[in-house]
Amino acid sequence: MVISYRRRKKMVGSELLCVNLAVVDFLCCICFYPLSILSSFNHAWLGHHVTCVYYGLGCYIFGLCGMFTIAAISVIRYLKTFYNLVYAVWLDGANIRLVCCASWLIAAVWSSFPLFGWGEYVPEPYGLSCTIAWHSYHTSFKDAFYVICSFSCFMLVPVLLIVMSQIQILYKVYHFTYALSARGIRTNLRHAEKRLSMMFFCISLGFVTAWAPYAVVSFLFIFHKDNRYMAPGGFVFPALFAKSSHIYNPFIYFYFNKAFRQELHFLLRSFCPRLARNRVGVRSAIGQEGLPGGPHPIQIQLQELGMSGGGIRVTPSAVDHRPVQCLTWAGAHRS
Repeated sequence: MVISYRRRKKMVGSELLCVNLAVVDFLCCICFYPLSILSSFNHAWLGHHVTCVYYGLGCYIFGLCGMFTIAAISVIRYLKTFYNLVYAVWLDGANIRLVCCASWLIAAVWSSFPLFGWGEYVPEPYGLSCTIAWHSYHTSFKDAFYVICSFSCFMLVPVLLIVMSQIQILYKVYHFTYALSARGIRTNLRHAEKRLSMMFFCISLGFVTAWAPYAVVSFLFIFHKDNRYMAPGGFVFPALFAKSSHIYNPFIYFYFNKAFRQELHFLLRSFCPRLARNRVGVRSAIGQEGLPGGPHPIQIQLQELGMSGGGIRVTPSAVDHRPVQCLTWAGAHRS
């Protein structure tokens, strides 16, 4: 968040979604998880119904917002990858801010339904955190409707969007790089767009993997009216594993994004010059003459995230005197 503030004037629309995800992770860890940690030392939930509603409501809002943000990242990258500049221009700037605001608004509205009698927030079976009363599926029609919609519309649909978009993007990237390799073209773009795709894939995969066990346990809990069908440990470990999803996103972003590492280097050097004595620079010597036909969709995304400098660098070994055929995302078309 500090690095994003330092380079706020250089940020593009797609980076705002990553910042929004960072805000979700940071605020959730600061505002809500300490209450669960203190309750674990007390061996029981601290406070009464008010603190339980505060914890359950806040965690559900931030959980939904994080899921919507990752789904938006996946869908936007899919549109930019497959539809070239048509959506690349529209999904930028103010429209990305609108997507961020919409994710917060939808998450807040849906999470507030239990405050008005549609479901409720109760302590979880192990008593160290609070969540939606999944077993209220058996109590009334309103509670059953809220529980089913929470799983189908606000959990299953975003997860399917994330998985399908990422699979299609990786498939397209593979064919794009294979087409370049088949023609003997070596570019820094091939390496950079692989890192970009893997970064978002790891973030999406980590989020889905972390929350999948908790979702399965909660779904099973719908069909049981009491807590005796599963030991408390069966709830504790999926919940802790789900909370870990807020921790590793910054490390994934740090590992795959060179621009982020460079900004971190400048930040460390400003506070302590000795910590940043060995500089790791980001090198980009790029021009538009590498591939005919203008920039590719993946190239546009790399320029936005600072992983490419504006084009393609072709090594001398890749240059010959044969006519170069035009490469597009649909494949290699003969000139």
